[in-house]
Amino acid sequence: MPSFSYKLKESEGKTLIHDVIRRKWLVLTPEEWVRQHMVHFLHNFLGFPLSLMNVERGTTYNKLQKRTDICVYSSAGTPLLLIECKAPDVRITNNTVQQAAVYNQTIKASYLLVTNGIHHFCWRVASDGVSLEPLQELPTFEQINLH
Repeated sequence: MPSFSYKLKESEGKTLIHDVIRRKWLVLTPEEWVRQHMVHFLHNFLGFPLSLMNVERGTTYNKLQKRTDICVYSSAGTPLLLIECKAPDVRITNNTVQQAAVYNQTIKASYLLVTNGIHHFCWRVASDGVSLEPLQELPTFEQINLH
């Protein structure tokens, strides 16, 4: 992914990165690095408004509390894109995709993306709400906001 302008600082022996969505400093883990890159990539290159993104939002699935990495909404508040981020050394497997698809059964976003910062896989969720249609490239905000 392309580089972006980020803010880092040290605190108590840990490197922190500033999250522009949550407006706070977070411990810079490999997964957080991927999450922050994705937020900036979506905003700077694909036109997704920061105001319509939510990071690490809680959701309930089968009475269990889960957290979604990134969810992008339409202006009307409808979930458009659900993103699952993994650390760069984590392989994207069928289990990873299944995890994101299971979360999406509750969220009902129209698009699903799984990334480890190196490999990105994106799908359009079919009208049945379960089947996934693979996409060759990540859609822009304008493209997914039309559907």
